[in-house]
Amino acid sequence: MELPPVFAGIDVSKAQLDVALTGSDETWTVPNVPDGIAQLVQRLEERPPTLVVLEATGGFEVAAAAALAAAEIPVVIANPRQVRDFAKSTGQLAKTDAIDAHILALFAERVRPQVRPLPDDAARALDAIVGRRRQIIDMITAESNRLGFALPAVQKGIKKHIRWLERQLSDIDSELDELIRKSPAWRAKSDLLRDVPGVGPNLARTLIAELPELGRLSNKQIAALVGVAPLARDSGLFRGKRRIWGGRAPVRSALFMSSLSASKWNPVIRVFYRRLRDRGKSPKVAHVACMRKLLIILNAMIRDGRKWDPAIPLDQLRLQHSC
Repeated sequence: MELPPVFAGIDVSKAQLDVALTGSDETWTVPNVPDGIAQLVQRLEERPPTLVVLEATGGFEVAAAAALAAAEIPVVIANPRQVRDFAKSTGQLAKTDAIDAHILALFAERVRPQVRPLPDDAARALDAIVGRRRQIIDMITAESNRLGFALPAVQKGIKKHIRWLERQLSDIDSELDELIRKSPAWRAKSDLLRDVPGVGPNLARTLIAELPELGRLSNKQIAALVGVAPLARDSGLFRGKRRIWGGRAPVRSALFMSSLSASKWNPVIRVFYRRLRDRGKSPKVAHVACMRKLLIILNAMIRDGRKWDPAIPLDQLRLQHSC
């Protein structure tokens, strides 16, 4: 008799991995170290699950996910908020490691999230350095704000720290550029992106590191993934305002800054922005629409390997998207 499919959920912490399988009330635990991960893979290989789901936990899940993928066991790293909302929808409000593992297994069975290739070591390194760059910028901003209210006794130390942080930022930018230059694929993608007026080095690095799906998804899918697709809020006769929500905040932030520049210097985006403003759209709404339009243009360029040319009609890029 054919056995029913099995789905696995793994609750990840720094110290351990709690594992649950559908069809069983039991959980088992292994330490989150190489030997423990090897035990996990060996045990799952005895009866390979249809899908394994782990929660994203700030990097503690990477080693286990990589080992499972290397063993050709389908694995997905899920968004914690999505999993928690799923748990609430089932009426499960309590939260323990064992409960979370069972919820993740049930999530794998019911939702069946799409399995995507995990980033390699170089891609993870690039993503980590881009994340560190954001942290340093946040620290520079915080110290600059403190400087405005600091007493003379501490101003010298704050200024010294800001100068040190700025040197760190410069070093990180050089390191990012070097990583991209070493990869022919990344270098080619960066050259295409930076050829577009309004797209600077920061947006190009962010898209390469944090949006590897660029050029692989449809325009609607890529806009939804980043979080720049307007979501309907209608019910009965009520018609609410469309708003953007969710998505990848770091990509959206970098895209917003580029859209400000593109609305002035990119001939296509500038005309589009002006047309929206003339129709009475607020500056914020117009800029969000420009973010979406710019992202869709970049998605089409990467997909087709086409260089930027403002003379090419947008429909030739197969945008198929209305802003």
